[in-house]
Amino acid sequence: MSDSSPLPPVLPTSEAELARDALSTPLLSRAARLARWAGPDTRVETGGGLVDDQLPAAAEVLGLAGDDAAALASEAWRVAVDTGLVEILDEEAGTVTTGAGTALLTGGSPHDVLGVWLTALETVLDDASVPDLDDLVGALDDSGRVDFSSLDWDPQAESDFLDGVLGNLYLMTVSEDGAGRTPVPLPALAASVIVPGDMAEPTNDVLEQVSDAMMKLDDRFRMLEPVGLVEYQPVDEALMADADEEPAAVDDTDVSRYGMVRLTALGLYGLRARLLEAGFDAPAVGDLADKGADALLDGTAGYGPAAAQAEIEQWLARHRPLVAARELLSAARGGDTGAPLRRLRCQQALSLLGPDAEPALREVLDDAELGGLARVWLTEHGFTDVPPPSEAMVFWLTVDTLAAQLAAEGNSEELRALVEGLARQHSGFFAAAWRVDHPATADVLEAMGRIHPDRKIAKEARKAAFKARSQQGG
Repeated sequence: MSDSSPLPPVLPTSEAELARDALSTPLLSRAARLARWAGPDTRVETGGGLVDDQLPAAAEVLGLAGDDAAALASEAWRVAVDTGLVEILDEEAGTVTTGAGTALLTGGSPHDVLGVWLTALETVLDDASVPDLDDLVGALDDSGRVDFSSLDWDPQAESDFLDGVLGNLYLMTVSEDGAGRTPVPLPALAASVIVPGDMAEPTNDVLEQVSDAMMKLDDRFRMLEPVGLVEYQPVDEALMADADEEPAAVDDTDVSRYGMVRLTALGLYGLRARLLEAGFDAPAVGDLADKGADALLDGTAGYGPAAAQAEIEQWLARHRPLVAARELLSAARGGDTGAPLRRLRCQQALSLLGPDAEPALREVLDDAELGGLARVWLTEHGFTDVPPPSEAMVFWLTVDTLAAQLAAEGNSEELRALVEGLARQHSGFFAAAWRVDHPATADVLEAMGRIHPDRKIAKEARKAAFKARSQQGG
């Protein structure tokens, strides 16, 4: 994932709601309980870990039982220390006291609570890149030290792998063309970081790598669910049966048995914070609400329809209708390659304004770039004294609209339908269209030649594009 181009915008959840989610996550709530439990008799080892003798008591306070109780209590204690819920008074004596983080959880703002949660998230992510305990025990040498070279373990590579997976999960979540907020199958997520984009059919070696990555991610997401980053349905245990065991009956058509993961609203917040800190452009809807109309139209150019609509609505809420209309129309002018999409976003914004915006639209009726869309707006809002557009203005607006659709969606089905409709309704369209004095005329006609399914009409479009480019001196 490149950090040079902006990611799709996220529709944010309020910090108050996210803070409530953070406080209710199993891991942070356990850490907070241990912080309240800790007292003068609590002792820690070098590094801040709770001494082994006190882990059973900590597990009992948390209501934990079973083989994993001590490990879960130890993890919660580590989070309590890392987030400042517990402060080490004397490292040599191993004494502790309540930390400043506890006050932030009980009396701080939602932003303060989320700051504590983000620190907890970093602790868990660091732990997720550490080898399994059984692997560490197996790597002990004769002196009792871990021989890391025998683990075939690269901490940076492990961290980079997890970052890549989470980055792709974020992208799938915020992309309107991606998985959205529906669970993502673990095989698809693993393949997104393993299979090269230009590989049509994965080789057996690549498929084996995907399988290994799935098993690794199964462990990672089991660790990340308690901190509230994801909702996770683990891989079916039947798929991981030993070769000498009788496999259980499974449904081969049920993709969910291979694991399903969904980024939570809290997880979306956490990953966006990490992406911003790493230098990525990860916008959120509302970022442009206090900016000028030029920033709004340029910023939403790459947004999907729903995100653009939400951003525009927030921007309009801060502006009086007539002032907003004038600012939008002024920002929509231009002959650069981004101008058609700016005008499309301008039309989208203007469509949300009522009759109070009328004077601004009438002011641009004679404008070569804006007169067409002004007439459309006035007509759609029921005004009857609207001067008819010239043929030149109609063709210019048509080319401008097609250029904007190309920039926004590429060769989409909607654009194909629009192109077919134009050619069907106007038999002489191409004979006139190549003369349109619009910077994108040749590009639009070339696109129409690619898109239209009728060979004869497509040929007419390509001929018209050649004439247009010759006229423009290109």
